[in-house]
Amino acid sequence: MICNNEKVIETANPSPKPEAQSPKPDSQSPKPVSLIATDIDGTLLNPSSKYPSQISPPLRRAHSAGIEIVLVTGRRHTFALPIAQQLGFDLWLISSNGAVTRSLRGETFHRDLMPRQTCLDLCQAMQDFRGNTVLTFDKETKGAIVLEHLDDLSASIRRWLEKNMAYIEFVIPLENALTTDPVQAMFCGSTARMAEALRALDSAGLGNRITVLRTEYPVRDLSMIDVLNAGCSKGHALARWAAHRGYPREQVMAIGDNHNDVEMLEFCRPSGYHGECLRRTPLPRLEWSPSAMIAAA
Repeated sequence: MICNNEKVIETANPSPKPEAQSPKPDSQSPKPVSLIATDIDGTLLNPSSKYPSQISPPLRRAHSAGIEIVLVTGRRHTFALPIAQQLGFDLWLISSNGAVTRSLRGETFHRDLMPRQTCLDLCQAMQDFRGNTVLTFDKETKGAIVLEHLDDLSASIRRWLEKNMAYIEFVIPLENALTTDPVQAMFCGSTARMAEALRALDSAGLGNRITVLRTEYPVRDLSMIDVLNAGCSKGHALARWAAHRGYPREQVMAIGDNHNDVEMLEFCRPSGYHGECLRRTPLPRLEWSPSAMIAAA
């Protein structure tokens, strides 16, 4: 499993010293992969948000072989749904960076929403970034996405805004939209601007009430900071789902490409690809293939 966002190469299962090695063929045998959890954007999809021809067939073969596939994404459930449906088989989606776990048919397994008061306090603390703020709610109608205006957002996420315009509601001030618990808040902008936002979050005094995740696309000078309820992440959601399905962590493979995938990757012991979890920064295109990893399962 591979995550390209930090500075070290970490051996997940270091070999014991020669004198400590004893014949234990059963305990040393790799466990078969029962669950593949994969990110969507930057992992399965190309820059045009399409499946490359080599990606879908291995996923379908893995599913046909009895391996469960779950898509784990920062997208809202509704926005991820068409991507999941293209695979042509039934599966579950972990969306909004772990906040919502729901089937393609709309059955909800778990939601981890941000308390309304926490979000109110967050908006107050991040006054200087109101133009970069997007609130998300768990609904499939207009108002699922709330922001004050487009002035500071349109250049960085124009395509996303166009695809989601039917769900966007403009509310000034943002606090007026907080009549119920949101899924999350997002701050979006250039890498430099979001570095300022991270520093503001660090000094906001909300530390143990929130989880802060980031996603970066340096080539596009685009950075997104997702703020969720405390303890909410792709990794927490995947651990919860694996336990529910009865899969030990060594039988779970995770595939991702960005900072918000770290917790998910760290949950898994290397399955299929054994021995190392690679972490690198900055974020180059690694010499790896999701299709090869899936085939190795």
